[in-house]
Amino acid sequence: MLVLITYDVSTTSHAGQRRLRKVSKMCQNYGQRVQNSVFECNVDATQFASLKILLSEMIDPKEDSLRFYQLGNNYKNKVEHIGVKESIDMEEPLIF
Repeated sequence: MLVLITYDVSTTSHAGQRRLRKVSKMCQNYGQRVQNSVFECNVDATQFASLKILLSEMIDPKEDSLRFYQLGNNYKNKVEHIGVKESIDMEEPLIF
């Protein structure tokens, strides 16, 4: 299923900057960045549950925010892109 993950991490402190880097790296392990704090992750239910737990443990809920949008398996007709930086179809073979 495709999950859209967005986050807003306070970077006013060094601890916040570290949290931001950790959240970004974790999301990169599961999907692709489509905007600065937005990732598309194609995961199964177990991976999604694990990712949610890991990310929620990384942030400070008093200062930061996470959002998860579950687009499901039929996401291709729900996502429309206009402009630069076309996303990679993660279900297709990667050929360079």
